[in-house]
Amino acid sequence: MRLATIVAELNEVEMVGLDGLPSFDDLEITDVNFDSRHVQVGSLFCCVPGAADDGHLHAHDAVAAGAVALLVDHRIDVDVPQLVVSNVREAMASVSATCFGHPAEDLSVVGVTGTNGKTTTTWILRNILTAARRNVEVLGTLSGTRTTPESPDLQRRLADWRDDGIDVVAMEVSSHAIDQHRVDAMKFRVALFTNLSRDHLDYHGSMEEYFETKARLFDPERCESAVVNLDSPHGRLLADAATVPTDGYSLDEVEDLNLSVDGSTFRWLGHPISLPLGGLFNVSNALGAAHVARVLGVDDATIAEGLSLPLVVEGRFERVDAGQPFAIIVDYAHTPDGLEQLLRAAGDIVDGRVIVVFGCGGDRDPSKRSMMGETAAQRADSVIITADNSRSESTDQIIASIVEGVQRVSSPRASSIIVEPDRRRAISMALRSAAPGDIVLLAGKGHETVQIIGESTTPFDDRLVASEEWKQLEAAR
Repeated sequence: MRLATIVAELNEVEMVGLDGLPSFDDLEITDVNFDSRHVQVGSLFCCVPGAADDGHLHAHDAVAAGAVALLVDHRIDVDVPQLVVSNVREAMASVSATCFGHPAEDLSVVGVTGTNGKTTTTWILRNILTAARRNVEVLGTLSGTRTTPESPDLQRRLADWRDDGIDVVAMEVSSHAIDQHRVDAMKFRVALFTNLSRDHLDYHGSMEEYFETKARLFDPERCESAVVNLDSPHGRLLADAATVPTDGYSLDEVEDLNLSVDGSTFRWLGHPISLPLGGLFNVSNALGAAHVARVLGVDDATIAEGLSLPLVVEGRFERVDAGQPFAIIVDYAHTPDGLEQLLRAAGDIVDGRVIVVFGCGGDRDPSKRSMMGETAAQRADSVIITADNSRSESTDQIIASIVEGVQRVSSPRASSIIVEPDRRRAISMALRSAAPGDIVLLAGKGHETVQIIGESTTPFDDRLVASEEWKQLEAAR
């Protein structure tokens, strides 16, 4: 695409050309990049300033790799044409959508936002649309390093799917993505809100700002229609203030509910459902996906069929079966509400004790750590506090914050509270203490396959570790 076409869709841009260089009218752009390591010949390189690095410092490397123009927030001494804008991130979304031909206009893109449930809801929706014989793809936590890709990567992926004949894309939309303009310059066919609870306050500062960021997705300029969780107070707020056609869902729609480790059965609008995912929260996620499917024109019988199709969502109430006489569940729950919902779900289905192993991530919102300790002490029978991804923080200090919350509980349900910083040993301890009829919950890491402690990144998958440790325990008997 000619650079002049891209420039035409930008507001308040200064075009800086240099003598002897191709004019803006003649210059062809073949790609948009923000990482100089991925630049190809013909790229427009976007110099994104960040907290730890500044893309302007990598402009020379990008040009050496083949970039033919730059998107900058100030003129720099590099011999290629430059588009000077006030906000590179915001402009990057616009130029990316333009360069790749506005792919969202040719797709039905569903944006799922909320603190918890985004990943599972998108995969449930995929099953429903598969039953409806729609060509569908999913984009989110399980498909990349970011929940929502940066705008060039997002628009490139959408364009590839459009060209491959995909009809619908179900994607997770994080609050960071909304705030950082990653989903600007595109309109969602449906925006879905799952819930809101304490998370990312290290970034947003307050729950009010966190909700306000999420709520931006439900503006008429960003979505055509909306589906919201009416069991969530914030979902009801969105419904009351709706400026687009809005549908709501609630667990009140469910009849004859039976929950088990392996899933749930219920009736929805007269249709029998056998959902292959455990936990009441996954019933709610299923309802959200069902209502989105209705907006997309899928009939209720087909929705019921899709909800009953086999499905495993990595690290989301995922069962580990190593031959043990009790249940092992791995879940990504890493917020106070997420942990509480997980513990509630376990309590609904277990005959024996609820044993939970969890920690908290470093370099993330520290205010939730004591709250998670408090929740665990109140709702589990046995609690083992361990490391998650401590990153640059001290594991001992993170655990101490969790223990503060445990100590706030005057009458803890937990008869046993243990601190074991080594996560593998913590998992082994939980398995050794479990008896038939118990449920062991490994919370916080879910689908992740590495553990980051300090500058060290080592392979670590709760699912594999649990299986390995049980087999070792069996062999030692």
